[in-house]
Order: sequence, then C-alpha cells, then structure tokens
Amino acid sequence: MKNLSIFVDESGDFGDYQAHSPYYIVTMVIHEQDKDIASNINKLNSALQFFNLQDDAIHTAPLIRREEIYANMSPNARRRIFSLLYQFVLYCDIRYKTFIFSKKEYDSVLKLQGAMGREMDLFFKDNLAYFQSFSEVILYYDNGQHELNRLLNVLLATNFSSYEVRKVMPNEYKLFQVADLICTVELLNCKMQTQEFTQSEKLIFHTKRDFKKDFLRGIRLKAFK
Repeated sequence: MKNLSIFVDESGDFGDYQAHSPYYIVTMVIHEQDKDIASNINKLNSALQFFNLQDDAIHTAPLIRREEIYANMSPNARRRIFSLLYQFVLYCDIRYKTFIFSKKEYDSVLKLQGAMGREMDLFFKDNLAYFQSFSEVILYYDNGQHELNRLLNVLLATNFSSYEVRKVMPNEYKLFQVADLICTVELLNCKMQTQEFTQSEKLIFHTKRDFKKDFLRGIRLKAFK
C-alpha cells in the first residue's frame, strides 16, 4: 500500500493588501512515504545539536529577523541553521509546489479564495494520475489559517477518494519545517524583484545574487514537474 504525504505551510494572511504583507504564499511539500528519509532526519538533528535545536521547529522568518529563540544568535550561526535545513531539502527525495498570490490583485477575501481554489484544483487535476496512484493521501497542516484549512479539505474531498487530514505540530515533522523554508525562499524571490533586501536579510543572504546562487537555484531543483 503506497501512501503520499503532503505538508502544507503558508506565508502571509487573508487580510487586505499591506506593504508589509503583499503576498499570500502556500507551499505543499510532497513525500512518497516508501522513500525513506529517516537517515536524513537523523543527520539534520545531529547537526542541530550544536545549537541545541534538535527538538525545536526551525521557523525561518524569526530566524532571519533574529527573534524568539534566535535573538542572541550571530548572523553566521543563523545562516548556518538556515543552510542546514536547506541542505536537508537537497538530499531528501521530496518535491514541492508553491502557489503565489499577489494580494493587490484581489479586492476581497472571497476573490482571493476563489483564485486559490482554481489554481490548486488545476494542479491536482493536471497531475491526477500521479496522485490517484497512491492508496491514501495524507495532508499535514497546522490549521494556521481557517480559510486555507477549509479550502484544502474541499480540494481533497473533490479530487481523492481516500484522504486524511492531520493537524501537525511543527517541531514533530521536519518536512513541515521544509514547507516553511520554501515559503520564505519564494517570498524573498518575489520581494527582491521590486525592492532591496532588509538589513536582516542582508546579514543572512548577503546580496540578491548570492541568494539566488546559494539557495534559490537549489530549491527550484525540487519543484514538482
């Protein structure tokens, strides 16, 4: 029996367009459960022990901004933590799909939800043979946004005969943390088309060119095709 895991995280919210929150981004990390990643997880946890973070969820936004548990860490330490999770992505047999919505294109939450539903439904339908080759599709989400939670349930019920939705605790699943990282990478790529990196972002990623070379290019190799 083949099962498929989909870990979902988002960046942004369903509120009105604001300069500090111009996008709503959803990332799905797709993992075929018969492809073992236990050794990859063990290797990542061993590396994170140096920072005493092996049991914590890596949240990349506060990591970049030096907030929460990262408040007293140097830029080099925070870049190293980001890089460890990035390298974990590269070596795991996983793929991802990111959906990006510019909120200024929608004048209401309903229109944003409608666009999200159409785009995600099209993704599932375009790849229906792949998704239906699994006995069960299991979606992991932390129920962060009520609107997204409801939309995901509708999409699964519409496209799959056998599925399950599980509420995830971020520290329990490295692939949920991967979804968080990919959301951040894709958000930074959107932002840098029209604005400069913040000082916090420069301390971690240096220049736009370095960011593309060191992180974006590798992440994109994992895109679902």
